[in-house]
Amino acid sequence: MKKLPFFSAFAALAMLAGAAETARRPNIVFILTDDQSVDTIASSKVWGSEAARTPHMDRLAADGTRFSHAYNMGAWHGAVCVASRSMLNTGRFLWYNHKAEARRFEDLVAGGRFWSQRMKAAGYTTMMSGKWHVTTELEPLFDKVLHPRPGMPPSVKESYNRPIEGKPDPWSPFDRSIGGFWQGGKHWSEALADDAETLIKEAAGEKKPFFLYLAFNAPHDPRQSPREFIDLHPHDAVRMPENFLAANPHHQAMGLGPMNPKGIRDETLAPFPRTEFAVKTHRREYQAIVSHLDEQIGRVLTTIESQGLRDNTVVILTSDHGLAIGRHGLMGKQSLYEHSIRVPFLIAGPGIPKARTIETRIHLQDAMATALDLAGADRTDIDFRSLMPLLRDGKTEHHGPIYAAMFPKAQRAVIDGDHKLILYPESRTSLLFNLADDPLEMTDLAGDPSKLPLLKRLFARLLELQKTHDDPLDLKSSFPALLP
Repeated sequence: MKKLPFFSAFAALAMLAGAAETARRPNIVFILTDDQSVDTIASSKVWGSEAARTPHMDRLAADGTRFSHAYNMGAWHGAVCVASRSMLNTGRFLWYNHKAEARRFEDLVAGGRFWSQRMKAAGYTTMMSGKWHVTTELEPLFDKVLHPRPGMPPSVKESYNRPIEGKPDPWSPFDRSIGGFWQGGKHWSEALADDAETLIKEAAGEKKPFFLYLAFNAPHDPRQSPREFIDLHPHDAVRMPENFLAANPHHQAMGLGPMNPKGIRDETLAPFPRTEFAVKTHRREYQAIVSHLDEQIGRVLTTIESQGLRDNTVVILTSDHGLAIGRHGLMGKQSLYEHSIRVPFLIAGPGIPKARTIETRIHLQDAMATALDLAGADRTDIDFRSLMPLLRDGKTEHHGPIYAAMFPKAQRAVIDGDHKLILYPESRTSLLFNLADDPLEMTDLAGDPSKLPLLKRLFARLLELQKTHDDPLDLKSSFPALLP
């Protein structure tokens, strides 16, 4: 047998060691849903309200760790998912992405800085199916792409300004003739689960670890699901949210437009003012599509298990933002209330503690940094934080106050400790909530003179965070009374 030169033998051993290291890295399946609020998973028991039937997401939570306070940072326009997904895939904060989007992220793509590109550079096969909604070309970023989807299924005018009690409802969530989620012949959630089965089975035969990015459009409107899922949630059994309002007094100042059909799109789905009948109907359809979504997620988890991948696959599930559906008089996600910026966040797999809940406030985009950490991938210039220190030993030094913003000039918020300050600069309105005592944000404390020192402290914290996040909005001129 011919002897190799020393450096060649060393190189060969290094290559074998590198291959072995790559093989030990876990596969990562990232499941992203759309418009799913934190309280939709039955086992979450958030806010004490009823939830959809979600046995498969409940199983994922039992098999891993739930982060109960995962936040989206906000958005620069009404399609909140664009900002959320941009942050998720670049790893950079909100206003950086606002600027980068104008250039279609050309510099980041050219430098290999997107999430999937970093995973590929770390030796992963990268795969994707479903909703993208980031302003750059999708296909070059992944090794395999199946059935990319637009921002939302096509809707019809009958799905807006409905239902009106005492009148026939012009729209049905299980009418397949009107397209929407059934455009193409099969519900998009079911088609995505089909793609997941195909991609996981293909990847199971490879030696390289894989990264699978699965992006469901559900439970975004039009909230359609088969009739049996609607029947699971009878109208009479749907409870009204405790923080229901017929109208939000700050609607215009929040940048949502007038309270009529000319307002921002999400808000026109139900009639003005909001009614119990309309809100219950929309919440029923929301719970139904979440339950249908859960069944498809169950198919993904079953495929991982059937392919013998469970012991070496980390599954992360989250959503791009939450949704109001009647809370605070709102229907959409373009607010900084908890129901619209908090999302489910589950992680399970090898090395992840089981049946554990962590209440530390995180960002949903920490999923990207966590996956890079698990993969041993490059994390240079990533603003978000890996959750592995929290999962391993409870270290929380990188997870402090939460900064949030909606639209360039309309809404800002900070959460620090138990308290949350929301500002609407247009009307010079400040809202103060004690989230420990008032998690549903029903009691505004800003008018209490004794709270002025607290308001000033939170305002100073928000000004500091504006600098960290490169937020150019001048809040000082709108809120001089909150200055030291």
